[in-house]
Amino acid sequence: MNIILEKESLLPSYAREGDAGMDLRANISKPVTIKPLERLIIPTGIRIDLNKGYEAQIRPRSGLAAKHGITVLNTPGTIDENYINEIKVILVNLSNEEFVITPEMRVAQMVINKFEKVELKVVNDFSEVKKENSRGGGLGHTGTQSKVTRKKRSGKSKIKEIKKTNSIDG
Repeated sequence: MNIILEKESLLPSYAREGDAGMDLRANISKPVTIKPLERLIIPTGIRIDLNKGYEAQIRPRSGLAAKHGITVLNTPGTIDENYINEIKVILVNLSNEEFVITPEMRVAQMVINKFEKVELKVVNDFSEVKKENSRGGGLGHTGTQSKVTRKKRSGKSKIKEIKKTNSIDG
């Protein structure tokens, strides 16, 4: 994969053997503060030329998220194969405290993946096999407890679902 480094930026790198993600660093000249619930777009100073059939995913660093509440807002951020401009990372501070991002700080990870395009076919119904195997629901519909300890719950979910008409269920 070809890469262009801009303005004294550092080459993305894998921290350890076997890592899937390369660290991306903040390409800034001085520290910036991200306030609680604030979003910032952080430049990385890199441009990549992905091979056909590949994408890059921009993901949070678990240490920043767990220790400081700093995460990538649109995770994973997708870089398409035809995007050749500078990669920038949208960070958000989900903590109650300000956080300082320093020059060359590792702010995100980039994972390169092969993808396939699919052809969509409009149908009126799915096969009976699919219906029999489907439990419907999504969003945790298989539960979070093991079958051994699962207890029957009564009542509706506490998560409100927005319907297409912007009405709220729940």
